Amino acid sequence: MHKLILTAMALAALVRAADDTERKQLAYTREHYTKYEYRIPMRDGIRLFAAVYVPKDHTKRYPILMLRTPYSVAPYGIDNYRRVVGPSEAAEKEGFIFVYEDVRGRYMSEGTFVDVRPHKTSYDGPKDIDDSTDSYDTIEWLIHHAPNNNGNVGVWGISYPGHYAAHSLIHAHPALKAVSPQAPMGDVGNGDDAYHNGAFYLAANFRFYADFEPRKADFERKDAKPEFDPGTFDAYTFFLRMGPLSAANERYFKQRNVYWDDLLAHPAYDEFWRSRALAPYMKDVKPAVLWVGGWFDAEDLAGPLKLFHALEANGTSAADTLVMGPWKHGGWAHDPGDTLGNLNFASNTGEYFREHIELPFFIKNLKGTGDGLQETPGSGVPKAILFQTGRNEWLRLDHWPPANAAARPLFFDAGGTLSWSAPAAAGFDEYLSDPAKPVPSTGEITEGLGMPGDYMTFDQRFASTRPDVLTYETAPLDHDVTIAGPITPRLRISSSGTDADFVVKLIDVYPDDYPDPDPNPRNLHMGGYQQMVRGEPFRARYRNSMSQPAPLTPGKAETIEYWMPDVFHTFRSGHRILVQVQSSWFPLTDRNPQQYLDIPKAKASDFRKATQRVYRGGPEGSQLRVLVVE
Repeated sequence: MHKLILTAMALAALVRAADDTERKQLAYTREHYTKYEYRIPMRDGIRLFAAVYVPKDHTKRYPILMLRTPYSVAPYGIDNYRRVVGPSEAAEKEGFIFVYEDVRGRYMSEGTFVDVRPHKTSYDGPKDIDDSTDSYDTIEWLIHHAPNNNGNVGVWGISYPGHYAAHSLIHAHPALKAVSPQAPMGDVGNGDDAYHNGAFYLAANFRFYADFEPRKADFERKDAKPEFDPGTFDAYTFFLRMGPLSAANERYFKQRNVYWDDLLAHPAYDEFWRSRALAPYMKDVKPAVLWVGGWFDAEDLAGPLKLFHALEANGTSAADTLVMGPWKHGGWAHDPGDTLGNLNFASNTGEYFREHIELPFFIKNLKGTGDGLQETPGSGVPKAILFQTGRNEWLRLDHWPPANAAARPLFFDAGGTLSWSAPAAAGFDEYLSDPAKPVPSTGEITEGLGMPGDYMTFDQRFASTRPDVLTYETAPLDHDVTIAGPITPRLRISSSGTDADFVVKLIDVYPDDYPDPDPNPRNLHMGGYQQMVRGEPFRARYRNSMSQPAPLTPGKAETIEYWMPDVFHTFRSGHRILVQVQSSWFPLTDRNPQQYLDIPKAKASDFRKATQRVYRGGPEGSQLRVLVVE
């Protein structure tokens, strides 16, 4: 009883401390900034709503730092202030003119919202618009009307706002000097929020579109409606009981959310998705760019990587830098960054990013002071600033992937072994995949329906024990092995069905004597822990083309090969490298009926068990191609 009383008192003290911190933050903002609200005209006459926070210091002019969002710029009213303005408290104290804009058709802005609006390659006259023209017109108005600005503009944003930040790079306004797209949706149809190699990201999209709906009025302030209540914390059970994708509208959405309907109307990578991909437009970019992402981002891990690689391939007239840290989606913005899930990174990586990377980037490019991202005065701007997981240290690199990274395959071999040498003897391993009992995404019951932001850090031992998961593992390493860059699974497979999913996970297996955390309130046992380093699904119907699916021929061996997002991870001496292969990953991805049919329209009776084979050895044996830093 005394222990419970002490715990309650401790929690109450934490709440009081948090409230006190928030009051002080709001007081600081009100003391140092004056808030204005504007309706900014676009070239077609539509007006977008913006909240503008201007420093009260008039001894100098300040650059503008802008965020455009579909999620509301609340609180509304010139006397109602955000608690903290800007990307961080450090940026707020440095001093910028901070602009928050409701994008077209959302909340207090006029016009019609289009979810992931395509960029136009040509315009039907001077009044035609897209998201890049709205960014341009907003900047043009601000530099002439925002009080006390110095004529320089920067843009930042995370996730959807990061997507809008990336749009601002296309035919950028001359005043736009620095842009930081953070976790941008670079390619929603393949790799980011909607589909990954044809597999639909079920849990995250259901959770998002249960609350993200079309606007019901011309103008509306922040929606106060309650969030969707699933009635359970067990997402696996909720989605299994829901049934096939077709049941989502029948039971929950009721055809009221056109954004959800659009997702399911386009399971292949068709023109709908091609027109929404940003990588083709990352060329002739003039502002300095800071791409930011998290190695453990459950939503938009691929976006910053794809856009960075596209810009590198097309060339840029200003410095661009990729930053990747050990973070969940957006975790770099507010978290200390010392831990995530069950992992400890031994330093406050989030604070380091905000104070030593993000803020210096904007100060240098918008105020012309400081060294920016240069490590020392006169040194070059690094191409990449990356946190190396495994060793837990920051590195600044002139190339990404590193110039000394060599391609090496890891081969699947008999007896569940994984080898750097190609096995001569050919064979196969098989398992029965049952859509009625799909392999869980995690071994834990987690709160809410969207995938937990730290799910990639969860122990994978639960999956290794299942009969429908293949495992291939090296012997304990006798030296550190660093894998840097994208990963390419090349699987030789067959199925008794006419369609199948194949999920590949690269895992770091800790030695049995790995120390437990100290303190250890969750009673974790880290000896033998299986930490996922990277995992991605592939829907076999897209093995020849992401836009033109084709059925599998039962029993016929086929090859699937695909891209998995970059990693920068060191498998330490004494650890093992493990690869898992499975045919479901639920409810992270939707279930495949294992028949070739229109999956969003599948009925419960369409789902079939299937025997999946993975072939190893010989000239076409399955392998995982990686880049190893020698």
